[in-house]
Amino acid sequence: MKEKILNYYLQFSTYTNPGCYVDFLKSLTDDISELGNLITHQVIHRVTLKNGNTSANSDKKYGDMDRYPWHRLRCDDDVLLTSLAMVGELLRLDERGFKKDRAVEDKIVVTCRYVSVLMTSILKSKGVPTRCRSGFAPYLLPDISADHWINQYWSIKENRWINIDADGFFDDLDFSQFDIPDDEFDWAAKTWLDIRTGRKDSNKIVYAAGQHGLEAAIRAIFYDFHSLMNNEISYNFQPSYISGRFEQLTEKEFKEIDKLAKLMLEPDKNFEKLINVWNNEKKFRVLNSPLIGDNDHKSNT
Repeated sequence: MKEKILNYYLQFSTYTNPGCYVDFLKSLTDDISELGNLITHQVIHRVTLKNGNTSANSDKKYGDMDRYPWHRLRCDDDVLLTSLAMVGELLRLDERGFKKDRAVEDKIVVTCRYVSVLMTSILKSKGVPTRCRSGFAPYLLPDISADHWINQYWSIKENRWINIDADGFFDDLDFSQFDIPDDEFDWAAKTWLDIRTGRKDSNKIVYAAGQHGLEAAIRAIFYDFHSLMNNEISYNFQPSYISGRFEQLTEKEFKEIDKLAKLMLEPDKNFEKLINVWNNEKKFRVLNSPLIGDNDHKSNT
């Protein structure tokens, strides 16, 4: 079973497929910490750009934000959905490749999901089983746990999944961002179930668009479920039946999500059951987005 699971997470998805750049990604450093540090030098988070040379960037470790061109998109999330697109744009902006001295004006502005997709693509190119994971990070902001995406890669040497976060320079943590303890990340499934059972304060779980509690956690549940199935959907994609309809969901529908979340607590142990849900629970899989609505889908009955 382990071999089957690891082979599954070696497969590229629509989003992680590097296409013609696979050899370039293979050529990058194999050291995970160095690789994560390198990737952080290629990107700017939209919040960092918005805040300029203040807050986390007061020392300009992400570069001088005043140099970022006024005419460029303030966030490339809308157009660089895939690893192929991100790598292509980075090489267009600086043909030298991925360099630590990349100029601010030659970086892409992407958020955590995109960094996670890029890291997954790189490690899979190197033959390392890797998966994106969505949940909440209590280490990003004080007093709350904010929605966040990280990676898990399989260490043959240690025979375990190792959690890593390449979405910033996190020098002040009590643990390594390239070996995050499981209990330092609020996994989507556990967060959902803990809110449902009253074990977690729903006001502490926050999604960037302003939702909190279950309304925030439901998004992470489906981002994470799709990621576990090698389909790393972006923020604007949600199952059609919940898209913009959180207040209309019934207790029966919440219990269906409870059941899914319980399987996701141990995704390797429940791998076959999750695959079965993926192949048969159409409501969890048929998505809406800004350009795709209910009437655009083939009947999902």
